[in-house]
Amino acid sequence: MLSTGNSTPQTFFLTGVPGLEAFHVWFSIPFCCLCMVALLGNSAILYVVITDSSLHEPMYYFLSMLSATDMGITISSLPTTLGVLWFNARIISLDACIVQMFFLHGFTLMESSVLLAMAFDRFVAVCNPLRYAMILTNSRIIKAGIVIFVRMLVNLMPLLLLLKRLSFCGPNVLSHSYCYHPDVIKRSCTSIKVNSICGLVALILTSGVDIPCIFFSYVLIIKSILSITSPEERQKAFGTCISHIGAVALFYIPWVILALVHRFGHNAPPYVHTLMSNLHFLFPPVLNPIIYSVKTKQIRKAFLKLFPSTEYPV
Repeated sequence: MLSTGNSTPQTFFLTGVPGLEAFHVWFSIPFCCLCMVALLGNSAILYVVITDSSLHEPMYYFLSMLSATDMGITISSLPTTLGVLWFNARIISLDACIVQMFFLHGFTLMESSVLLAMAFDRFVAVCNPLRYAMILTNSRIIKAGIVIFVRMLVNLMPLLLLLKRLSFCGPNVLSHSYCYHPDVIKRSCTSIKVNSICGLVALILTSGVDIPCIFFSYVLIIKSILSITSPEERQKAFGTCISHIGAVALFYIPWVILALVHRFGHNAPPYVHTLMSNLHFLFPPVLNPIIYSVKTKQIRKAFLKLFPSTEYPV
């Protein structure tokens, strides 16, 4: 993916931590640690869901989808980021940039869809528990996974194909250690009106639909929980949603802040872009497995089965 040749009009320069290039090797240590935590944590979630028959339920199938997308996001940004931090390998071609954006943005769009599916799962579990197994059957979950993938392709492919029509004639220095679509199109010396409109449409059809639907589902969930007379049952019903609420907050809050920084933070220090981008792509994969392990009793039990206690004879 990384090139060492001379710059061409179709070549971009990745950026590490602006102004602190001498400390890139030191920055790579916490970055690698966070990536290892993300990969190991999400791999463990996938493993216990696949191997533990007690977790073969819709909620945990959607959780395994979330873990898979989190791993995809981490792996997509890992090669170029480590290349910049370890070897100062900053040059990347447009084609390689498009390939990275396909995986990075693709997994991000799919994670948004998975969070929406998980919100529907919680809505059915709380508001209509007697029909939960009838509504969320295995075949419907498989169909939901196919729809999530096709939806990603329909929204993402036009954005990436339209990049090939642009001309890039400046220094083409990107703001991150990976290719990010809004960042790339800003470096074009031709009109990006079509790209911007297509990007806005894709944003409206994904996050613009997912966020209101998730919000509306929780309005109905909270309304249903408040109608429960028993405080214990009310607390138990709300407790099943805590992990998903945390996952939604971890995903959307950094994403919204990063989008605002790119749109309005032109005068912000360069390291602000770097910080927010790392928060957006690193925090959800790192913290989601931790949140679900702490807050979900069944996941904790499944993890404990991996490390059975050994009794030694006296």
